[in-house]
Amino acid sequence: MTQDPAAPRTEIRIDTSKPHPARMYDWFLGGKDNYPVDEAMARQLLTVDARGRDMARVNRAFMHRAIRWLSAHGVRQYLDIGTGIPTEPNLHQIAQEAAPEARIVYCDNDPIVLAHAAALLRSTPEGATEYIQADAREPEVILERAGKVLDFDQPIALSMLALLHFVGDEDGAYELVSKIVDKLAPGSYLVLSHVTGDFNPEGAAQAAALYKARGLTLRPRSRDELAAFFDGLEFVEPGVSLTAEWHPELGEPVPVQGDEPIPGWAGVARKP
Repeated sequence: MTQDPAAPRTEIRIDTSKPHPARMYDWFLGGKDNYPVDEAMARQLLTVDARGRDMARVNRAFMHRAIRWLSAHGVRQYLDIGTGIPTEPNLHQIAQEAAPEARIVYCDNDPIVLAHAAALLRSTPEGATEYIQADAREPEVILERAGKVLDFDQPIALSMLALLHFVGDEDGAYELVSKIVDKLAPGSYLVLSHVTGDFNPEGAAQAAALYKARGLTLRPRSRDELAAFFDGLEFVEPGVSLTAEWHPELGEPVPVQGDEPIPGWAGVARKP
């Protein structure tokens, strides 16, 4: 991994006074890089939907399948925003296993991700991995720093997995996606997964209220609202689908509780 020359050399300070989505996601996946405040919030969410751990694992499995599909279709550059705490196998490991020359830029805004990035985001000699510390609502910053590693004249897969439901409409969720997609070369891809309230509106509202009480945003979106992020792009079949049902042949099935759908949508689309 290279070190971003534009990143400030400041002490890493982690705010443990309120939960952070990256650390809660880590707890749901069984990781150890979280704090009591994150575990407490995650356990509260389990009272709304006991399948929180299943949701995290299903989302993780979708990432693996999507990267395998993209690798098989010639993608060699990836910009992953909302990376989260590294959990193996991570995106770069899937991509570089298929193509050792693949180049990956990860981006997150939680300092604990930065604290682990240097140790865990290892690249093949032929490729490159980079981590940049920035907020998803700062697309100009992300594009400027990512451009030091990625060639924006060549196709790039923009990955924003389980991220956009933490960005409200008032914070410009659709605009930030379009600003980055606009800078991508033809043949690039957008990869999204997103929590939905389509199957349990009451539970989704309860979860959003829990987030709001802690000064955080949770904005579940419908299938059509997720599809709107892909305006102007060409969907890879099957279009927007349940996260667990996007090309299941590309990975092992994830056992989940019960028979009801895991409430998340996902999709991959190509920039013409």
